Amino acid sequence: MPPRAVYFIRRLGQMILVLWAIATILFLIFRLMPGNPLVAFIDPTFTAEQAEAISRQFGLDQPLPVQYGLYLKNIVTGNFGTSFFQKEPVLGILLEVFPNTILLTGISLTAAYVFGVIAGSVLAWRRGGKLEGAGIVFALMTRSAPEFFVGMLALAFFSFNLGWFPSSGVASPGTIYDSVFQQLTSADFWRHLALPALTLAIYLQGLPLLLMRSNMLEVLDEDFVTMARMTGLPEWRVMLSHAARNALLPIVTALTLGIGYAIGGNVIVETVFSWPGLGRVLVRAVQSHDYPLAQGAFFLIAVVIVGLNFMADIIYSVLDPRVSTARQEVA
Repeated sequence: MPPRAVYFIRRLGQMILVLWAIATILFLIFRLMPGNPLVAFIDPTFTAEQAEAISRQFGLDQPLPVQYGLYLKNIVTGNFGTSFFQKEPVLGILLEVFPNTILLTGISLTAAYVFGVIAGSVLAWRRGGKLEGAGIVFALMTRSAPEFFVGMLALAFFSFNLGWFPSSGVASPGTIYDSVFQQLTSADFWRHLALPALTLAIYLQGLPLLLMRSNMLEVLDEDFVTMARMTGLPEWRVMLSHAARNALLPIVTALTLGIGYAIGGNVIVETVFSWPGLGRVLVRAVQSHDYPLAQGAFFLIAVVIVGLNFMADIIYSVLDPRVSTARQEVA
């Protein structure tokens, strides 16, 4: 079997194993916590028979191994149960807000990595100067600043003081989008998206910027860059066609970390800006003890992160075939 196919199968098996471990941890966390998970759902005026009927409805009257088996079966079939409070299927609730999270994450990641790669290349090109020093300070400051703090500053300056952007939501009061296309082509929607995306992008750009600068500094000392300069090529062409292109490969790996950071940052950013996404649903579910909804949100986030990491590994093995070959030799 070709090394790339073996690598693909091995990574797919590892991904399934990781998702199983995450699902098991989620099951145990919510089942072994002290108290009855339905305590916030069952009204104090309910009789013992009514409380028992509700427990039976959600399958909590079964032994733990039976619950675990049903839980795994439901996950495989895409059934995450029914929300305690919204009385709707969990999967439907999550899929309703999932596009908002994907849109926010995708735009923020794209802006952060495009800016980070370009800025990192420029800083490496101008190494030793004031521009490099200021750029590194900026990257470190934005990287270490908490998302909620950056979001609060953005709200105070751009929303409350200048009034350029709305402070929350995805649409102005009374606005209803009849379709996704209408939503994506609405200027009002993009005005609501601007501040959350800017806040998340500011937090994410530090990693690709610093990594690209470091990679460029290493590549600039390579022999092929020296040879390119000796042929008389313009400096900008040497930077773009030779140095920057060869320094981009580790950014693919960094992108997988950026995806994890972005999904984690979404929980805070969506809460600060009241953005109706997966992170905000997760926070509300935990606060209201809506365990099926919280479990489903946690697991969906895990699926996105693990799945995108798997895709990044495969892309990396295609860009650099030595990765899959080396993994097979080690095995």
